[in-house]
Amino acid sequence: MPPEIKVLEALGAIADGRVQLTPEGARVTSSDGTREYSVRFDEEGWAVGSTDNGSVFRGYYGYPIIALLMLKGYLPLWKELSEALKGIPWKELNERYKRYWKVERLVMDRLREKGFDEREVRSYIKKVLDKLRELRLGRLELGQQTLF
Repeated sequence: MPPEIKVLEALGAIADGRVQLTPEGARVTSSDGTREYSVRFDEEGWAVGSTDNGSVFRGYYGYPIIALLMLKGYLPLWKELSEALKGIPWKELNERYKRYWKVERLVMDRLREKGFDEREVRSYIKKVLDKLRELRLGRLELGQQTLF
């Protein structure tokens, strides 16, 4: 399972318009625009793969996969929360702080300033991750690497 912050990062990518659906899945651009990730989703074989770092190197469902599954209706999408996460420089923050919990704290502070209750946000994140776990998606191989 991915770190909780990846649910928020997926919502931010959706709000920023960085997730472009394709016949195979999606193309997702990083928050700073320097990288593009490919996501494949085989709905018949119920398997998914992505070229993002979390999926490739850490073996969890990266935010591009989560965003795709939200847009396809397999995971719950909280549109108001997504809009509140628009414009966050995720890549910059992740590289600067090097700890997801630090970035999460900054993001939660921003959400609180925008009127969101942290307990409700955390409950939503849990719901998304529980649903992702229930989906029991298989792995798709993209190129030479086996990905989630």
